[in-house]
Amino acid sequence: MTDFCDNNLINPNWAKHGYIQVYTGNGKGKTTASLGLAMRALGRCWKVLIIMFTKGGDDYGELNSFRNLSPEISKNLTIVQAGLDRIVYEQNKNADDEAEIKKGWELAKKAIQNDEYNLIILDEANIAIDLGLIDLDEVVEVLKNKPEDMEIVLTGRNANEKIIDLAHLVSEIKPIKHYWDTGIAARKGIEY
Repeated sequence: MTDFCDNNLINPNWAKHGYIQVYTGNGKGKTTASLGLAMRALGRCWKVLIIMFTKGGDDYGELNSFRNLSPEISKNLTIVQAGLDRIVYEQNKNADDEAEIKKGWELAKKAIQNDEYNLIILDEANIAIDLGLIDLDEVVEVLKNKPEDMEIVLTGRNANEKIIDLAHLVSEIKPIKHYWDTGIAARKGIEY
């Protein structure tokens, strides 16, 4: 039986240049968009790293899906949760949050500097930067020196102007209408 990735699905010239993408804004769908990109890349046998800053715990539908991918696909995927099992805001951040997020950032830096992946998704990195849990200038420096053919995506609200200026693609997701405004709570399978 041949390996899924032996069937010429990956183009040897898979990318002439890797870009920096930013998905930001107050609307719903930033993480979802980045995970769709991850699925597309995995379908072409790219090596993908997803680091989920500020997100711990197991109650995420996307984690359940990724855990059940075929071995041929999942061997190219690494997911790291760099956060506690709670939502982090300016008012409730603490040393434990900072320690978890810094561990995730150190792993991201190493993966970028060692050119270990084709696609790296830094989910909620913008929030971690905005909260001062990751050093903005260090992130900018690492991104400036990334391998030329590596694609990097940063998600989360409040993307810093320095990150936006450095990025090649920036999508601002803005809410126009949301059922949450009518009191509908987050739903399993849709929001998480």
